[in-house]
Amino acid sequence: MNWGVFEGLLSGVNKYSTAFGRIWLSLVFIFRLLVYVVAAERVWSDDHKDFDCNTRQPGCTNVCFDHFFPVSHIRLWALQLILVTCPSLLVIMHVAYREAKEQRHRAAGGDDCRCIYPNPGKKRGGLWWTYLLSLIFKAGVDVVFLYIFYRFYRNYTLPRVVKCELPPCPNVVDCFISRPTEKNIFTLFMVVTTCVCVMLSLIEAAYLIGKR
Repeated sequence: MNWGVFEGLLSGVNKYSTAFGRIWLSLVFIFRLLVYVVAAERVWSDDHKDFDCNTRQPGCTNVCFDHFFPVSHIRLWALQLILVTCPSLLVIMHVAYREAKEQRHRAAGGDDCRCIYPNPGKKRGGLWWTYLLSLIFKAGVDVVFLYIFYRFYRNYTLPRVVKCELPPCPNVVDCFISRPTEKNIFTLFMVVTTCVCVMLSLIEAAYLIGKR
């Protein structure tokens, strides 16, 4: 990962965000992205390797693992982080479009011509709508992924033992999940931070609407 480019993007997002948006960005970067990169990937690195079933029937362990873990937590979180940060980049692109349009206008009419956008980063007109829709989209993405996690992993928790009777398993077999307590702690942490991010996005949207 090129941290210089990433830092530049973060600076741009911070520059055009409200106070609530800066808090949201800090929360996503520190408590979601860094936790994901530094710790969560390692916690789930052995989820398939150390998923043990009390049978030697070929294929049984793989079938049971696929049934109880249709999509890995870590891959869902990666997709969630990508989708939830993209709208902020759209706001930066919209501001860049305004700045480029203003430069072309000045080049065509001279420095004494009337500005189209005196302050391209000011949330007025189309940029206001872009920013508001980005907040709604971010909150919607987080809510959808909270629902997906709840559907796949009831109550966001992993049991210590799961019973599997899918073919080709010869009978009902017990399968043991690797480090379920540690994974449950990280899952709960990510769920709580996601809920806080949803609340911040909704508060910021209400602030924008009220300010307008």
